[in-house]
Amino acid sequence: MKKELFIEFLEEGNISIPAYLLNNYVKLGLNEKEFLLILHVHSFLESGKIFPTPLEIADKMTVDPTECMEILRHLLQKGYLSISDEMDENAIKYERYSLQPLWEKMMYFMMDHSKQADLHEIRDQEMNLYTVFEKEFGRPLSPFECESLGMWMDQDHHDPTIIKAALREAVISGKLNFRYIDRILFEWKKNGIKTLNQANEYGKKFRKTQQPLKQQQTAANKQHKNTVPFYNWLD
Repeated sequence: MKKELFIEFLEEGNISIPAYLLNNYVKLGLNEKEFLLILHVHSFLESGKIFPTPLEIADKMTVDPTECMEILRHLLQKGYLSISDEMDENAIKYERYSLQPLWEKMMYFMMDHSKQADLHEIRDQEMNLYTVFEKEFGRPLSPFECESLGMWMDQDHHDPTIIKAALREAVISGKLNFRYIDRILFEWKKNGIKTLNQANEYGKKFRKTQQPLKQQQTAANKQHKNTVPFYNWLD
């Protein structure tokens, strides 16, 4: 390769294609010809030619100018490409292609895809939550219990991890029932408990305050037993 040709090759520059667009153009509603045409328009814009003709674009593809014009029209109608009227410093109007509509479509697609992924994750967490409860209770949940679980998530907006933490607290306390778990969740919400760490710390503090009360109650019960006289009812 001659030195001049190599320098010309380097000066051609590179076109930067978002990997996300390359991997998802079909999901965005583009076929191969439309995608390739968009890449050529992008390349022209990068090189400073802001309004290439159908003939110039077709010359870089395996389509004729008529088909190229049809593809351009289709892309404009579908909102992947736009033509804007602008004015230079001499107040002379000119037209240019813009790929902003495509970037906007890609952005909304990414946001929607992310939202769908979040919804799937939430559904998986919810299904896992029912499984955890049934395993802890050692039986299938009743319709009322299933409804309670749904209300904690949908109406009270408790995160599944917080509900699991409340279940754990009920197990530790030896009070495995939905009414007690509901009281735990109510107390946590009232005290602004929203994370798993906060729930664990609150549970530890609660158990520490309850331990002296239990000890006092146990001592009182023993004292009561010692003071109660014993009667032999057989005499």
